[in-house]
Formats: sequence, structure tokens, C-alpha cells
Amino acid sequence: MNHTVKTNYPALYTLIVVFFFWGFIAAGNNIFIPFCKDYFHLDQFQSQLIDFAFYTAYYIGALILFALSNVKGKDLVTYWGYKRSIVYGLLFSTVGAAAMILAVEANVYYGMLLGFFAVALGFSLQQTAANPFAILLGDEKTGASRVNLGGGINSLGTTIGPLVVAFALFGTTAAVSDNQIKSLSLDKVVLLYVCVGLLFVGAAALFYFSKRLPEGKSIEPIEKAPKALNILVLMTVLLMICFSFVFSTYRETTEIVNKIEIENTRVMWLSVAFAVILGGLLFAYNSAKAKPEGWGAMKYPQLVLGMLAIFMYVGVEVGIGSNLGELLKSEEFGGLTSSQIAPYISMYWGSMMIGRWAGAVSAFNLSRNKQLLLTIILPIIAFGIIITANILMEYDMQYFYAFIGCVILQIALIILTKNTPAKTLLVFSLFGIIALIVGLNTTGKTAIYAFLCGGLACSIMWPAIYNLSLMGLGKYTAQGSAFLVMMILGGGIIPPIQGKIADIIGIHSSYIVSLVCFIYLLIFAFVVIRILKKQNIVIE
Repeated sequence: MNHTVKTNYPALYTLIVVFFFWGFIAAGNNIFIPFCKDYFHLDQFQSQLIDFAFYTAYYIGALILFALSNVKGKDLVTYWGYKRSIVYGLLFSTVGAAAMILAVEANVYYGMLLGFFAVALGFSLQQTAANPFAILLGDEKTGASRVNLGGGINSLGTTIGPLVVAFALFGTTAAVSDNQIKSLSLDKVVLLYVCVGLLFVGAAALFYFSKRLPEGKSIEPIEKAPKALNILVLMTVLLMICFSFVFSTYRETTEIVNKIEIENTRVMWLSVAFAVILGGLLFAYNSAKAKPEGWGAMKYPQLVLGMLAIFMYVGVEVGIGSNLGELLKSEEFGGLTSSQIAPYISMYWGSMMIGRWAGAVSAFNLSRNKQLLLTIILPIIAFGIIITANILMEYDMQYFYAFIGCVILQIALIILTKNTPAKTLLVFSLFGIIALIVGLNTTGKTAIYAFLCGGLACSIMWPAIYNLSLMGLGKYTAQGSAFLVMMILGGGIIPPIQGKIADIIGIHSSYIVSLVCFIYLLIFAFVVIRILKKQNIVIE
């Protein structure tokens, strides 16, 4: 266990470079999704395959690492060292950027999906190493704040990413009709990914040659977890079967087969895929409780339930943003074109930055009054940065000025929770539930603000879930971290489910999926507090 009180700030500042990349690419996908829907003539589910490819890669990457570690009897990430693991991840993402360039040049949608998958596969290794690395760089008690600081920089990337990608796709802030999209040139997208690839290489060199970054190595053997590996492999096989059936329906001839019947079949298999995740984790939870041997980190109930919480959290965070473009195209939400949605996507992902900047304040050794002052000021500055960045890109931002009221409400909630993981998760889950209920029952500006508040609610949940899930794991912390990273899979499963539901009942009503996710997070908050108290773990 790490008992270092003094934070290694130079190392921390180097580390958070990779957090920026994750946000820049992930949020930029939200511009690609509606663009590709029009450019390649896709339905909402098919357009959401960008999320499927991107976030499924996190799961596959973490699962491969776990399987190899289980076979060798040592954790590969700590064996290589956190520093070297991040370098390897950056280089793999560079390969993904090259694949993306080739796919765009060839004008092949499924090739682009492969590129997204490869980039995210590298991110999976980076994130498996980066989160525990951030905790290692100082006092364990303030670990969540350092992860929050990384999250704040990540969210700076999510704010800028949609604007840069929109410029690369449309080349102008002037409205481009959806009918004109097919004729657009993708040369700037190639240039964008050339730059991204070079940045990956540059960051890898920065990490490799940095003298300030500790290696973060450990040669301690790990206890093998064959039962955990077996259930994860089984879940993976079942998920592959479910999605293969969904994909096969797109090869059917719609003139011959009833379209409603096809849609019902797709929803059925997507529901089965969700049931596989839920059932697999609940099986692990109950089995490990009865006989913990062979389950490794999964013998801790807070981790297993936390895996499902991360699945739901990433699902709702990505799902709200990924489907927002399609929502804004509907008449009751403005009837916008794909080229006009960038400031909305930027504000949504920027709302993550607003909360995370406030949550990162306690990472610094400041007096209580200074922390309070910064908790108030930093979110307002973050809001100003979002507005300014969009204005510099020549977007009219008057529509969003009143959103400052929602930001002030969030500041009040952050002060109320005092940045403690348990209270934060309770209060912000409830905030998300209320926001989604308002959004589902209204239209226009009120509903859009409500869905944007979903971003404010998500903004500081990750470190809260992460810390609560890993509390008390001891030597299993690294393995538990890998399991949590696997559950970023939620971003690959839940948005396509919402996309298919949107194809059937409408994009607005499909946000019921996001509401369900927030409800589980609230339930997890109550349950995990009881679990940790039973284990005599101090959570405040």
C-alpha cells in the first residue's frame, strides 16, 4: 500500500498528457457518428457502431492483459512498469491512427471502425496503467483527487475534440445540409489523424525519456483467478454470438423480410447482450461470496458491483453525448444539421471538465478557504473556456449563457458532498436521475439543458466509483483496476442499444436508457456503503 504523503507533481503533470488524448478522441467520435450516418447512409444503430468499436476495444485489451497475466502468474502492467505500459499503449494507438488514415483514404466505414478499435486498444493499456499510477504518485487518501485532475485535463480534450473534428469534417461553421455531406472531401480528416499519430509518438517519447517518472514496476506474483477468467471469457463468447446475430440481420433483404420483425430481432439480441453482462457479474458476485477461492479480486463484492457501476456509468456518459446529435436533428429540438451540432457536443463534454476541475482542487495542498474559493471559481472559468473556445471557432453561443445556472447548482452540490466518494456518488446519481426525468418530459431548450446536466452529473462520478470499488482490495488493487477498465465496455454496448431503441420508438424516448443507468448508480452508492462498513473500511 502506498503511504507517500508528498505528491510527485512533475510526474503527475507528465502523466496527465495521456488523459487529454482519451478525451480528445472519444468526444470527437460524437461528431463522427451523425456525420457517418449521413455520409454512409446508416441507421442510428449502425452509426453507434463507432462507439461499439471504440469502447469494446477497452474491454478486449484489458481482458487480454488479464488472461496473459493469469497464465504467467504476474501482472503484466506492473511487471512492465506503469511508465513502459503507457509507452506501449501510445505506440499501439499510433498504429490505430495509421489504420484510420488508410480507411478514410479508401472511404470504407468498416475500415474506420477498425481504426477506432485499434486506437482504443492502445488506450486500454494506457488507462489500465494511468489510473493506479496517478494514485501511486502521492498519498492514497488523495488518490481520487489526482484521478480527478487527470479527468479535468481529459475533459479539456473532450471540449476541444468535437470542435477540431467538426472543422476537419465540414471545414466551416456555416451550416452544411445533410444532403451535401456525401460530397464533402475527407482530406482534412486524414491530416487530423496524421497529426494525432505524430502526437502519440511524441507523447511516447516524452514518457520513455522522462527522468522524473518512476518506472512503477512490481515483480510480486499475483494470485491466479481462473474462475474470474472463465466467466469473463464465457461472457465475451456470448456477447460475440449476440452481436453476430444482430449484424447478420443487416444482410437480410428488407423487401423479403418484414422490417418490424427484423427490428424486434435486433432488440431481442441486444437485450440478451445486456443480460449477459448483468447475469455474468451477478453470477460472479454470488459465486465468489459462497466460495472466494479462484476469483481473485472478484471475491470482493464492492469490486464486482463496481464493475457493473463502471459499465453503466460509461454507458450513460457516452450514450447521452453520442445520441445528442440525432436528437438535435429532430424538429422539436431545433432541426439542426450535422454541421451545426459541434457546440452542443462541446458543451456536453465540456460539462465534464466543469465538474472535474472542481473535484481536482483537493489534489493540491491548500487551506480549506482556498479550496472552497477554487471550487467556486474553477467551474466558472471552465465554463468560460468552453464558451470562448466555441466563439473562437465562430459559433454563436448565446443559447448556452443561461446554462451557468446549472453550473452554479453543480458547484453547490460539490461543496455539499465535500468531495467524499460515497456522498458524491449518492448526490450526483440523484442529480442525474432528476435531469433525465426533466429531459424526457420536456422538449426544446429545457430538455437540452437537462440532458447537458447529465454531463454535469457524470463529471466527477468516475473517481468516486473507482475509489469505492477498489477500497480494501490490498494486493488485488492492480487486478481490480484492470477489471474496472474492462467495464468501459458499457460505452460500446449501451449506446448501440439506445440507438436501436431510437430507431423504433424515437430518439427522444430512447433516453430512458440513460435514466436506467443513473438509477443503478444510485442503488450502487447505497449498497457499496453498506458493504464497506461491514468490512470495517472507513469511507469518509
